Amino acid sequence: MLGNLMKEHQRLVVLRLLAEDTGYDLNESILHDGINAVGLSISRDGLRVELAWLEEQGLIELSKVGSIQIAKLTQRGLDAAEGRVKIPGIKRPSPN
Repeated sequence: MLGNLMKEHQRLVVLRLLAEDTGYDLNESILHDGINAVGLSISRDGLRVELAWLEEQGLIELSKVGSIQIAKLTQRGLDAAEGRVKIPGIKRPSPN
C-alpha cells in the first residue's frame, strides 16, 4: 500500500513540475531532481517507468533528445495537476 501511495505522489509531482514550467516540458534529469527534492526518492529507472505510465494515460507526451527523455504536459495532465479531474493512480492535489 505504501508503494502505491508513493507512486501516486510521485506522479502528481511530475505533473505539477511540468505545469510550473513555461513551456510545460522538462527533461527527465530535472524531473528526477525535482521529485527527490521534495523527499519522494525515486531512481532514474523508476522515473522512466512512471513517465511511461503517465504517457499511457494521456497525461504527458514523451520525446527523446539523444538518450534523454523530454516530458511535455497535455491538457489532461494539466487538469490532473490542478485537481480539475481525478485520475486513479494519481494523488489528487490539496486546495491551493
